[in-house]
Amino acid sequence: MILAVDVGNTNITYGVYKDEKLMATFRMMSQIARTSDEYGMMLTSLLEANGVKRTDIEGAIIASVVPNLMHALVNAIQKYLSIKPLQVGPGTKTGIKVTTENPREIGAGRIVDALAAYEIYKGPVLVIDFGTATTYDLVDEKGCFKAGVTAPGVGISAKALWNDTAKLPEIEIKKPKSILAQETISSMQAGLVYGQIGQTEYIIKAYKEESGISDLKVVSTGGFGRLISEETDMIDEYNPTLTLEGLRLIYLKNVRKL
Repeated sequence: MILAVDVGNTNITYGVYKDEKLMATFRMMSQIARTSDEYGMMLTSLLEANGVKRTDIEGAIIASVVPNLMHALVNAIQKYLSIKPLQVGPGTKTGIKVTTENPREIGAGRIVDALAAYEIYKGPVLVIDFGTATTYDLVDEKGCFKAGVTAPGVGISAKALWNDTAKLPEIEIKKPKSILAQETISSMQAGLVYGQIGQTEYIIKAYKEESGISDLKVVSTGGFGRLISEETDMIDEYNPTLTLEGLRLIYLKNVRKL
């Protein structure tokens, strides 16, 4: 079995693969500082809770956008699973060629998503990740990462509302019954959700116009991906495990020589 680890700004998402089948997924927060022993104990407990023995894990791969926790997490995997994980970074074989002005600026998670979308749906494809930030990345028909847009995520926008305004409360992020909001909570929900939908549709339209690719496949993932994807017909596919699938593919390309 392979352990795929996606370290994001909000959560660490783990996936356990047996060949091509995703056997289990689980998460822990990435914003809490932990020692390698704490990571190790939590990881092994979560594996066992999902019916996976630590001795079943024969390989691991990590993509991270949070460098500060990598030392403890990598040490935890080495100590508790007796495995040295592959870390996605410069020199890692992905099959995606980054052709932007500064390729090293593109985060590992975005490359992983781009690879998965290209391998599964082929190109040209626009990958939208509705995570802590919302990212829009274009991969052409040859598998080249051509361009990327980065915008505040729905969660960031929500926190700005209730942290930077004196009277607005912390709310659940969901689509309200109507955009014709008549009280504070539904008013905020309407602004957050419909605002994200509007931004998404505009950026997709602009991508198609400026790239000249009218048949661009649009694939979404991320924590808020389902919420937004269900409200627009401009997103073709929603894939909640896109990043984990990308990590599995990269592991095979580098360790098992796919």
